[in-house]
Amino acid sequence: MADGAPVRLRLDIAYDGTDFSGWAEQPGRRTVQGELQAALSRVLRLEARQARLTVAGRTDAGVHARGQVAHLDVHEEVARAEGPERLLRRLAGVLPPDVRVHGVSTAPEGFDARFSPLFRRYIYRVGDAPGGVDPLRRRDVLWHRRPLDVAAMNRAAAGLMGEHDFAAYCRRREGATTVRELQRLEWRTDDEHLHAATVQADAFCHNMVRALVGAMLAVGESRRGDDWPAAVLAAGVRDSGVHVVAPHGLTLEEVRYPPPEQMAARAATTRRVRTR
Repeated sequence: MADGAPVRLRLDIAYDGTDFSGWAEQPGRRTVQGELQAALSRVLRLEARQARLTVAGRTDAGVHARGQVAHLDVHEEVARAEGPERLLRRLAGVLPPDVRVHGVSTAPEGFDARFSPLFRRYIYRVGDAPGGVDPLRRRDVLWHRRPLDVAAMNRAAAGLMGEHDFAAYCRRREGATTVRELQRLEWRTDDEHLHAATVQADAFCHNMVRALVGAMLAVGESRRGDDWPAAVLAAGVRDSGVHVVAPHGLTLEEVRYPPPEQMAARAATTRRVRTR
């Protein structure tokens, strides 16, 4: 790599997660991180270790993204030689069609793709048409075989808002907290049989969105009462009645960051271990 001061680049990324084993690199598996880092290594002439990306949120196998964000540190000469528009075009020429970089910019001081966000916003899409999902939407809409009561799901969602220990809706990881601030959880109907849940939080633990949606669907089909998801949350342990829904209905839509002058402070705040 050329000599020079380090420059942090922000990459805005979209992908169809159908044929990926998730974001994170895995030996012998096709991943979003692997494809992007290979393309960056080729275009910027970097060694593999120099092209390593830090991402806002690691999505699971089959999960899509329209608003994923990652950062990459390169030397100043490398960044200057390419320029954002040239780098975008060159990446478009080598990346496979199911992953795109649609934005490249020099990140402000203190920016960290993982620790600086104010929130991540996902949408989970469900279709309950008797005949199934439109074939052109089969990759990003879950078919639910029973009619759903969206008003009941929204009543249930209200009991989950705020900062809680979401252990009942997460797969635990050693040394990781399950305390999260759920900022938004609401359902809307886009047409008669296509429903979308917007789920927004400061961060998510593993399987949290898909477990929350699973609980809502149990309410929506009248298998559980409106107060059941909140009761599960209060119990603090995994409930066998909570079904973790399939990944393909889930899309990461947005990662929101604070103004540039607040980036470093936000990252420092996020790094603290939250306990209740």
